[in-house]
Amino acid sequence: MRSIGVAIGVPEPFRTELQDWRERLGDPNAALIVPHVTLLGPTEVPASQLPAVERHLTEVAGGAEPFVIHLRGSGTFRPLSAVVFVTLAMGISCCELLEKAVRSGPLDRPVRFSYHPHVTVAHDVDEESLDRAFELLAEYRAQFEVTGFGLYERGDDCAWRQLRHFPFAGGGGRPR
Repeated sequence: MRSIGVAIGVPEPFRTELQDWRERLGDPNAALIVPHVTLLGPTEVPASQLPAVERHLTEVAGGAEPFVIHLRGSGTFRPLSAVVFVTLAMGISCCELLEKAVRSGPLDRPVRFSYHPHVTVAHDVDEESLDRAFELLAEYRAQFEVTGFGLYERGDDCAWRQLRHFPFAGGGGRPR
């Protein structure tokens, strides 16, 4: 079995900024997970299914075109989940459509929570650190163009690494 995920990577210089915030806030996963917007959370698939997954993701990316994500301010999933994140002020609907398309075919899986695109900045930290993260990132702003998404794999060391990038080919950020 392979533990995979699909995500939109946050580009530089924002990747380093958000990674630094996560480290400063004491998040134990800061060095293991690069800043991203999840399209498919951690999912176990048989290694033999990986070629079908890659074909599926190629098809999804082929039906989408670049769009803009604007990050603005902080949010939280508390009390449901001890997470603080940077919110999307623009690009939400494109992410929702991509998530739905990605989570179909060989990646069709039930979900525990409704999809809410975001960039995590604090998780697995104490309540005080969550409060600090929420306050410190309340004014955070970043804007970038999304030109594709990546297939990631969690290694034996628990770090996530990109296996492949899937560039968009056309379709308004929406699957055909």
